[in-house]
Amino acid sequence: MNRKYKIVIFGATGFTGELCARFMSERYSDIPIAIAGRNAEKLEKIKKTNNLSFPAIVADAFDVDALDKMCKDAEVVLSTAGPYHKYGNNLLEACINNECHYVDITGESFWIKGMIDKHHEAAEKKGLRIINACGFDSAPSDLGSFYAMNQVDGEVKSIQCFQAWKGEASGGTMETMFSSMDAKLAKGGLGKFSLNPKNSVSENQKRNTNDKIKIHKIPHLGGWTGPFVMALPNTRVVRRSAALSKATGKYYGDDFVYSEGAYYSKKSAARKVSFMTLVLGLIIVSPLRKLLRGFFRKPGEGPSQKAMDSGFFKSRFLVKTQDGVRAFSMSSSGDPGYKMTSRMACESALCLAVENPADLPGGEDFGGLLTPSIGLGNVLIKRLKNIGVVFEEIPLNN
Repeated sequence: MNRKYKIVIFGATGFTGELCARFMSERYSDIPIAIAGRNAEKLEKIKKTNNLSFPAIVADAFDVDALDKMCKDAEVVLSTAGPYHKYGNNLLEACINNECHYVDITGESFWIKGMIDKHHEAAEKKGLRIINACGFDSAPSDLGSFYAMNQVDGEVKSIQCFQAWKGEASGGTMETMFSSMDAKLAKGGLGKFSLNPKNSVSENQKRNTNDKIKIHKIPHLGGWTGPFVMALPNTRVVRRSAALSKATGKYYGDDFVYSEGAYYSKKSAARKVSFMTLVLGLIIVSPLRKLLRGFFRKPGEGPSQKAMDSGFFKSRFLVKTQDGVRAFSMSSSGDPGYKMTSRMACESALCLAVENPADLPGGEDFGGLLTPSIGLGNVLIKRLKNIGVVFEEIPLNN
């Protein structure tokens, strides 16, 4: 593939899109990259504010002709324009029709399911890698599990993930949560195996998979766990990876079980945050969301640079094998939802734009609606290590 642009960042005038453009300009200014969005004035403002030399492409998410033209010029489209159930359908279809790869940062599992049902087969036949969930939703869960899986010998019975983080929500994230419920769309992605291929779930997996995480002390790791607000999309992505892994490398196994919760150092913190999570959930699913929406950030607004720099995430993975238990982690400084989401998404796009396709999982002609680990695997892990993300085995606390 040899096109005008290696990467087009679509949604560059949004909060995360601007972070992506800035990161690319600072580290990869020699790569042919363009920024895109629906408003020419805002695109020029982004260029001026961040001193960007990238060309700007005006393309609205509902202008099919403009999207087709943009995708014909791109090898990879990196989309940060959410909510994806509102703004993602035409773009993803344009990528497939015009044969360019695609990366996004969606956590909307119901939307991913719809795109899998509609486009997986076409992308697979064309050898196009359409890779959702390359931000904090759900790259750490997915890549961390993949990394852990490949560090142990023999069959892995289960992986339990425990997420620790410090960060804030942007207006775009809040808009996605509220608009999903307003449109009554989220129900389609709630099934435990909603992203799995047909006939890929064993009876043992159905029987032993439990997404109801209660507050309790974590064996072998210390600390406490409780419900994690983004466990729903993350668990679905990892379970899809487990099912697809048979075609790309080490198979997770017919009976592999994955679960995810939060990690807290103290029981009091687990209780406090779990209660706050419950309250937020009740607000979002109730009519009160329309009254309270105005109290949250609006789309395009996000944390300050100081807040993003002071954030972090650490995803811990407790791996049970036939030989015992081992623990691993994936971690980084920087706000996970924005600073690190933008960087993980950029590095994901760069895997498709500049790395040797033969080195990617499944080989040069592999394609479909994929996850970060199945579509990018160790190539992405290597790139993330180069920007400071740490993958390592951690000691057990017995």
